Amino acid sequence: MRLVVQRVTRASVRAGGDLLGEIGTGAMVLAGIGVDDTPEVVDRMADKLIGLRYFEDEGGRTNLAIADVGGSVMVVSQFTLYADVRRGRRPGFTRAALPEFAEPLVGRLVDRLREAGLRVETGRFGAEMGVELVNDGPFTLVLDSERDLA
Repeated sequence: MRLVVQRVTRASVRAGGDLLGEIGTGAMVLAGIGVDDTPEVVDRMADKLIGLRYFEDEGGRTNLAIADVGGSVMVVSQFTLYADVRRGRRPGFTRAALPEFAEPLVGRLVDRLREAGLRVETGRFGAEMGVELVNDGPFTLVLDSERDLA
C-alpha cells in the first residue's frame, strides 16, 4: 500500500461537476493498493497514518497528530501510485491491485480512520476526478507498506 499524505489548509474533490467532498485543515491522502496488500496491511497503515505527527505545535515543531489539531482527512484512491516507469515511456500498472480487490481495501482504510474519530471525506472509486488542495508548508509524506511497516 502506498499513501501520499499532504498536509492541507483545504481540499476538495469533484467528479463530473459534482462536489464529492471537501475539508478544511487536515490531510489529503492519495491511496494506492498493490497486488500483495491485505486487510492487515491496510489496518497497520491506517494506524500509522492516525499516529503520525506532522502538524505543528505552538513552538513550530511537528509534534501533533491530525486528531490533535481537529483535522479532517480526504481519501482519494489512486492506482497510479503503483506506476512502473523503469522501461519505455508509458507507465505500466501490473503491481496495482485490480479494482474489485482494491475498492474494499480503500473502504477499509476509510472505515478505520472514521473509527478513530476522524472526519473523513472521499472521492469516488474509479472516477475521473478533479482534486483541488492548498498544501500547507508544503508538507508531503510518502508512506509505503513495503518500506515503512516494521
